[in-house]
Amino acid sequence: MSVYQESEQQTIASLYRQHHSWLFRWLRGKVESTESAADISHDIFVTLLAREEQLLLEEPRAFLTTLAKRSVANHWRRQYVEKAYLEAISDIPEDLHPSEEEQAIIIESIVAINQRLQGLPLDVKRAFLYAQLDGMKQQEIAEKLSVSVSTVKRYLSRAAAQCYFAISVK
Repeated sequence: MSVYQESEQQTIASLYRQHHSWLFRWLRGKVESTESAADISHDIFVTLLAREEQLLLEEPRAFLTTLAKRSVANHWRRQYVEKAYLEAISDIPEDLHPSEEEQAIIIESIVAINQRLQGLPLDVKRAFLYAQLDGMKQQEIAEKLSVSVSTVKRYLSRAAAQCYFAISVK
């Protein structure tokens, strides 16, 4: 481990010691359970440890609050996706349900796709999902969205580029 990495870990350890209790209490007021607050605060510090950039914090609580707000938003987004997925499979006979592990993988995949499509207009997202998940042809998508086939092609290119660049940046 380099001197820089040791110093950075000490900085994060100090940040944890000084602010973890405060962050946990803040999170506890924003999410539904103590366990979720603990998971989110843990994930924030793990993310900080994985960073390659040096932390230069003048206002550590403001920095942690920003990270926590993003994490809480992601938490609620994931809860929404999970609830929608469970509602969608509720019509399927229980013996045909995916295992809990498969369900977790499916939910994580949906969340990842949702994150990659973040910021795109709704019709662009719909066109992409119709093509990728429902296997619809461009003509079918155009009819469903009441747009031209050339617009669907543009939508699909835009969504594919968004996914590609989201993956390559990570």
